[in-house]
Parts: sequence; C-alpha cells; structure tokens
Amino acid sequence: MDAELLSAAAGIRLLALDVDGVLTDGRIHYTSTGEELKSFSILDGLGIKLVRRHGISVAIITARKSDMVTRRARELGIDHCLQGREDKLAALLELLRETGISLAETAYMGDDLPDLGALLAVGLGMTVANASSEVARRVAWQSSARGGEGAVREACEMLLRARGAWESAIEAYLLAPGP
Repeated sequence: MDAELLSAAAGIRLLALDVDGVLTDGRIHYTSTGEELKSFSILDGLGIKLVRRHGISVAIITARKSDMVTRRARELGIDHCLQGREDKLAALLELLRETGISLAETAYMGDDLPDLGALLAVGLGMTVANASSEVARRVAWQSSARGGEGAVREACEMLLRARGAWESAIEAYLLAPGP
C-alpha cells in the first residue's frame, strides 16, 4: 500500500457499503411466486464482524428495500442499515451528522454510477473488481474479488492491516484447542 492509502485506511472509523454488486453479485433472482432472492458471501460476513470487533462501525446504504438485507444486517450486527436511499451521498451525510464521524474517517465501497457521489466525498473510496469503469478509475482502492465473492472481506482485511490490527483480528483463530 502506498503511504497516502495507508494513512487514509488507518484512520477509518466507518465502513459504508452498497449492497447490490458489492455485498451481492448484483443479480436479483425471483421465484415463481415473486419472492426476491439474493446471495451473500460468508467471507464478507466474517470480514464485517472482524472490523466491527476492532472499532470500525459498518453501515449499509442501498437504493433498494429488501427484508433480506435487513436480516443480513441484523445477523452481522451492522450498525446502520439505510434502505430505499437512491441519493447515497445524502444518506451518508445524514448518517455522519448522527454519528459525529467525519467524511475523512469514512470509507465507502460501491460499484456503479449511483455510488459516485459518496465514493468521491469520503476519505477512502473503494470498489470491487467488476465495478463500472467510471467508478474503478476514480477510487483509491479496488479489490481483486468481484462483488458478492469476497470483495468486502478484502476491504476489511486491508483496513485492519492499515491500522496494524490484522494479527490481533486473527489471533482467536490461531489458538490451539485445549486437551
């Protein structure tokens, strides 16, 4: 990581995430009865839990409304879940006013044009490997994984490494079980 990216990542207190194309692969499946289905990566889920354990709040900001997103946010202990918010930057600014966190202390991970305002306003704009080219060329960091396939996990690991907390984050998983 270059020094500027490392410095920005080390100071992050809030990780805000888009859903479709970031936490999911961006596809929406409908059953014959009209139910909507989405798939979430377990890798991303653990990454979110790890950053939360190390003092980074997590928010979801998405234009769509979905009971599945509410459920997944609850399962992961995500601090803020803002749905039905097409203006991602306005939603983010409202959240920052509520929390007292600054734009400079915020990372936002999005994948497409509706995310650009938020991506360009925050201290650390991030995207997925398969992001829109307009997004990819404007952000500070891009994962090697595609949306819904561990991209958020990569972002979480990068944030923890930047603040020197990665070894602490995995410590519990390295301990040998007792006799």
